[in-house]
Amino acid sequence: MKACLDGKAGGCGNDIAMKFWNPIIISYKNLMATKFRSFLTILGVVIGVASVIIIMAVGRSAQALIIDQIQGIGSNLVVILPGASSEDGPPASIFGIAVTTLTYDDLQAIRNSRRLPEIEDGAGYVAGSIAVDYRDENVNASLTGTTASYLVVEGTEIEQGRFFNEEEEVNLSRVVVLGNQVAKDIFGEENPLNKRVKIRDQNFQIIGVLEERGTSGFGAQSQDDSVFMPLKTAQKNILGINHLGFVRFKIKSPELINSAKAGITIILRDRHGIKDPSNDDFSVRDQASALEIITTVTNALRYFLLAIGSISLIVGGVGIMNIMLVAVSQRIREVGLRKAVGAKNEDILYQFIIESATVSSVGGVIGIVFGVLISFLIAIVVQALGYEWPLLISPLSILIAVIISISIGIIFGSYPARKASKVSPMEALRYE
Repeated sequence: MKACLDGKAGGCGNDIAMKFWNPIIISYKNLMATKFRSFLTILGVVIGVASVIIIMAVGRSAQALIIDQIQGIGSNLVVILPGASSEDGPPASIFGIAVTTLTYDDLQAIRNSRRLPEIEDGAGYVAGSIAVDYRDENVNASLTGTTASYLVVEGTEIEQGRFFNEEEEVNLSRVVVLGNQVAKDIFGEENPLNKRVKIRDQNFQIIGVLEERGTSGFGAQSQDDSVFMPLKTAQKNILGINHLGFVRFKIKSPELINSAKAGITIILRDRHGIKDPSNDDFSVRDQASALEIITTVTNALRYFLLAIGSISLIVGGVGIMNIMLVAVSQRIREVGLRKAVGAKNEDILYQFIIESATVSSVGGVIGIVFGVLISFLIAIVVQALGYEWPLLISPLSILIAVIISISIGIIFGSYPARKASKVSPMEALRYE
């Protein structure tokens, strides 16, 4: 200190540097002296930090994948979902609650209305899971019951054969169109057209195969893994229902979406006998609304998973506090000796906090490396499964992980450090 007062900046700087580095050097020596115990302590922080990195990366990547898929089906679509909701919230049907208020007659009334020239076409949908049998082959697939207008609304094409027509749509015709992957799984290189498959003990003739498209749409259902059949056939023969899962309308241009939504709402309220808008039993959404809903839901899931992952950081902090308490009890004579030669309480406090922060920082760095590596491996695996999975690791998440790991060391090391700083020199030197 005298050197600092006399203007000897070099001596003052050296004192500050030694005060900073000496505790780190001592911490390193203590870690090396108890390697296995230190490893177990650091492991808790490594798991916690890696979990946070992985959850944030996977959450952002999954959210981007879903949003890209929804955007990929076009910006001029309006969707009707059964069940009421607020403007910024999802309807009950999104959470798997069965709502039976939307019907095929509603779809037809809107499609044929002269009050809605904005609508190019519309399609109704029901969905389920089925097993498809062909000779010795048995393949599980998604079932999509829909209308003949599916190709127009979805903007997709037939690769082989044809799609079913409006007559087959309503006459309980036992015909199916296979998704591209389902056709490959069952028939391989064999031509599936006009072959018969068995679904729920009923024979269906294959009339077409859709082009390969990948995952798209609400709920991110893959068209390639689906079997398509006429709407009424799926309702009556397979699912035993009368309602629709949802309806999708293709609007002639994005500028007409708002007027189309208003007209659809008027027609549905009139058909369902609804006078008070607060009693709506349906929700009309466009693509922007759908993206907002998906973003809200996925953000909630991300934060929930992040909170769960953060618990492991708390566990790691408790481990650090435990090891530092043990260190205090084992190094009481050291503390007493240092105090006897002039160390102050704040010096001891600083020493133990630095040691704790060093332990957590080492764990944090290793956790970041593992978190990034595992996130990268997850991206590779998901991409290998055919999904366009982006690897999104933000520098902010790494910065947060570093700050959290250091903070955990300081917070959970404070109590053992205060306990060590209050040790009496005379009692410490007599300690056995």
